[in-house]
Amino acid sequence: TRLSLIQRRFLPLFHVVISGKGPWRPVSLFLVYKIKAQMDEEIDTRKINNSFLRDHNYATEADIISTVEFNPTGELLATGDKGGRVVVFQREQESKNQPHRRGEYNVYSTFQSHEPEFDYLKSLEIEEKINKIRWLPQQNAAYFLLSTNDKTVKLWKVSERDKRPEGYNLKDEEGRIRDPTTITALRVPVLQPMDLMVEATPRRVFSNAHTYHINSISVNSDYETYMSTDDLRINLWNLEITNRSFNIVDIKPANMEMLTEVITAAEFQPNQCNTFVYSSSKGSIRLCDMRASALCDNHSKLFEEPEDPSNRSFFSEIISSISDVKFSHSGRYLITRDYLTVKVWDLNMESKPLETYQVHDYLRSKLCSLYENDCIFDKFECVWNGSDSVIMTGSYNNFFRMFDRNTKRDVTLEASRENSKPRAILKPRKVCVGGKRRKDEISVDSLDFSKKILHSAWHPSENIIAVAATNNLYIFQDKVN
Repeated sequence: TRLSLIQRRFLPLFHVVISGKGPWRPVSLFLVYKIKAQMDEEIDTRKINNSFLRDHNYATEADIISTVEFNPTGELLATGDKGGRVVVFQREQESKNQPHRRGEYNVYSTFQSHEPEFDYLKSLEIEEKINKIRWLPQQNAAYFLLSTNDKTVKLWKVSERDKRPEGYNLKDEEGRIRDPTTITALRVPVLQPMDLMVEATPRRVFSNAHTYHINSISVNSDYETYMSTDDLRINLWNLEITNRSFNIVDIKPANMEMLTEVITAAEFQPNQCNTFVYSSSKGSIRLCDMRASALCDNHSKLFEEPEDPSNRSFFSEIISSISDVKFSHSGRYLITRDYLTVKVWDLNMESKPLETYQVHDYLRSKLCSLYENDCIFDKFECVWNGSDSVIMTGSYNNFFRMFDRNTKRDVTLEASRENSKPRAILKPRKVCVGGKRRKDEISVDSLDFSKKILHSAWHPSENIIAVAATNNLYIFQDKVN
């Protein structure tokens, strides 16, 4: 049963730091959340923790991580989950005594971002699940991030406080209002040192602008505006104004029976504040220029690969739907993720993708069973590394794939607790399709489709990656010489 929000307690349950050599090595593994009922009797915490490590089923639906995002410097890493919570991790500062701990991320702040709601006008339940998190560039000592569920975007401020004011005139030390007749002298309030406390406070709430479910948000490079995207519309917001937004894309037909596609993702160009792209369920990507018109229904460029008639099947339309689109850091390229492939597009070439990488082509023969268990509708994300030379995306069985654009080499790695032992090296995994299976290979028939890596993030400048596998967050880094 779901516990009430009051009964929830958030605990970083398991954390291990590993040193070792190898192409990729685990740095940290977090079983990020554990919900624990507040009971009267004492409980042996070690016993609970150990049993939880052995039993995945102990985690509830609310614990499943739904988004992962590094901040622009890579010093902070935020995760959101289906329970509406945001956990922020901070990177350890480098010390002369323990230089190997530089890559370690520890819990910095935990807060409840969204609560479950009910729309009485539409008799609709609104989940608290965090769909996306986007960081704003740091302007002062505080950090700011945007988080969204299906309907509402919130701007959060995460700040540190190590001093408290004392000596109020109108209040006593416990905060109660004093009787004015007892005030005989004027006191000057002073700041007293206190234990460091990290506070998360909501600064803006952007609501009531989306009829359909929000699937993505993107901060503009002018750092004054951002856009929120649902299935049929894209809205442009000013970060300072909560009661008004501008509709910049609207693909809703006059007759909903004529609806043929929906918007699946959208992102601003990282260097030009007037340009953005959005992808659709039909496998097309549209580049729009806000200088052309206020309503960007007419795109500037259309990126679409014509379908090979010989490969057409019942599942063609489903697997061609784009689940994620990302600009490269340079702004020259796009990557898109559909069900079976990752494609790289050059903004100067609309006719076909520049590069196509097969993520798990061995599943092509399994599409029928994947359709029956709804896995074919999974929305995988894709990310660039800091230099735009490597692409990473997730797969099933807790596998994730990396594609090197320069050498054309690719590798399949696995995020699991078995691989997170001390001095462990992530060994490449291979999937075999029929025939004789080698010792180090795994059969396609034995893949676990309930274990999937949908959400991942890459440090903006270093080879540190974070991948979310159900309720576990894994952090890996390239070998340190």
